[in-house]
Amino acid sequence: MFELFALAAFAGLLVYAACSDMARLIIPNWVSIALVAIYPIAALIAGAPLMDIGLHILFGLGVLAIGFVLFQFNVLGGGDAKLLAAASVWTGLAAIVPFVVWTAVAGGVLALALLTARQLMPAGTYPALVDHLLKKQNGIPYGVAIMIGGLLAIPSLPYVSSPLTLF
Repeated sequence: MFELFALAAFAGLLVYAACSDMARLIIPNWVSIALVAIYPIAALIAGAPLMDIGLHILFGLGVLAIGFVLFQFNVLGGGDAKLLAAASVWTGLAAIVPFVVWTAVAGGVLALALLTARQLMPAGTYPALVDHLLKKQNGIPYGVAIMIGGLLAIPSLPYVSSPLTLF
């Protein structure tokens, strides 16, 4: 039963981050901190050895280092890099491939859709949220892609079962 709450927290925080990124192009730091803070508790309750939990955190730090390099080269936003690292703590090495693949696919589709929409639909004539996304100087809310990648990687997450396997 606790696994369901842990997965709900993981999914809920990713959804919140995506909504915040779409609305303001900002992912609050507390979201990434909460994801990292909840993981060890969830993993301990699920029976993960302390060594594995430490390796997951170390893995997330490695992803954070890569994210900061991408941030320096203006490939990824700072909030996106932190959210990617926080979600990677949950995936560890076991589920990083589906997480990264789904995030990349979703990010590519999102970028293509937004860039096309920005060419075809002039900003200024739509509701505020849509206008905000259509402005050419604004970036791509990559938190949406990270959310999709994280949600689709749930069945592969170690130490927490997919809700479908709980019944």
